[in-house]
Amino acid sequence: MSGHSKWHSIKHKKAREDARRGSLFTKLIKEITVAARTGGGHPEANARLRFAIQKAKEANMPQDNITRAIKKGTGELPGVSYEEVSYEGYGPNGVALMLEVTTDNKNRTVSDLRHLFHKYGGNLGESGCVSWMFAKKGLILVEKDKTSEDKLLDIALEAGAEDMDTTESGHEITATPEGFEAVRQAILEHGIEPASAEVTMVPQTTVELKGKQARQMLQLMEKLEDHEDVQNVYANFDIPEDVLAEM
Repeated sequence: MSGHSKWHSIKHKKAREDARRGSLFTKLIKEITVAARTGGGHPEANARLRFAIQKAKEANMPQDNITRAIKKGTGELPGVSYEEVSYEGYGPNGVALMLEVTTDNKNRTVSDLRHLFHKYGGNLGESGCVSWMFAKKGLILVEKDKTSEDKLLDIALEAGAEDMDTTESGHEITATPEGFEAVRQAILEHGIEPASAEVTMVPQTTVELKGKQARQMLQLMEKLEDHEDVQNVYANFDIPEDVLAEM
């Protein structure tokens, strides 16, 4: 899962810039609105909404914005009608890509995505073409200087984690989607702040990229992440640490 975790490390470092641009707030408001629409406006009874609110607070979104987004989702305030769509495709050298999109204009969004894929050496595919390469998991990334490997492993396994892998990027803890929150809370209760923690799609195999293909892949990922309708992007690329550092 190294490609996945490397991209999440990059995303974590640029999150503050995204928040300043407002693009992160736009995505979070959409997620809160849809979560409230589909599961109700009470976080204690709606896990998706609860997690969306948590992410919004971590991004320092004002409470008024969160409240308005919930009310738009429940119909207490007028709002845009969003549609959730998934797209699949290929990046440079056949890298598998899955996108989760929330849009009020599917034709506009798919046109934008086709353009980005083509520009950076990829193409959109048919539904189901790559989804089989991914598994839904809770993924928690902890930087190496936050705690020792042995201590973190004991905490994670005791809380119900499936596995932990240590790479040059840090410690990667995996859990079932159902067990993710218990593992995250256990880590936090020991005073360890994860670099990122979310339920995500983890690739089962990876494709190594170097040179031009690696640069194209990172450019494509960034452009897709920056699109206001794209909520999540999952990919199975692997770029060696030394190549990544050069970029």
